[in-house]
Amino acid sequence: MMSADPQAAPEDRDMLFFEDFAAGHVFELGSRTLSEDDIVRFAREWDPQAIHLDREAAADGPFGGLIASGWQTACVWMRLHVDAVLNRAAMLTAPGVEEMRWLAPVRPGMRLHGRTTILDLWRSEKVAGRGTLRMRGELADDEGRSVMTLLARGHVRTRNQEER
Repeated sequence: MMSADPQAAPEDRDMLFFEDFAAGHVFELGSRTLSEDDIVRFAREWDPQAIHLDREAAADGPFGGLIASGWQTACVWMRLHVDAVLNRAAMLTAPGVEEMRWLAPVRPGMRLHGRTTILDLWRSEKVAGRGTLRMRGELADDEGRSVMTLLARGHVRTRNQEER
């Protein structure tokens, strides 16, 4: 749902403003595959637990093998979301994530498919030129099984900054 205004500046014509979003709209974000090296490298830096670092130790763990950190999984969704949506949206801030669930382990070589669904949106009553989006993010494997979901909000500019 892009702006059809032929008089808009080129950067505005391709930019997504509040008015370009609608409840129920789904953004398919593309996919990403994590290798064992990707998983271990992230874990060394950010989540150094044996289930993310050491294949042999992880084999005896609760998941029966090496898995990605849930935080790395969240980062995969975020990167896909930024590339597909945020880098072309007039986003202002994100007031937070309401909920995040890691539903299944992410193993080396698993391809993750991202999706963002706009759940609802409303104009700010206090700040002119701003609306809020509530969205559901999801990563699924090749079989369509959800491995991660989140609920989050984002503030986005309206096309006319003076609007309430």
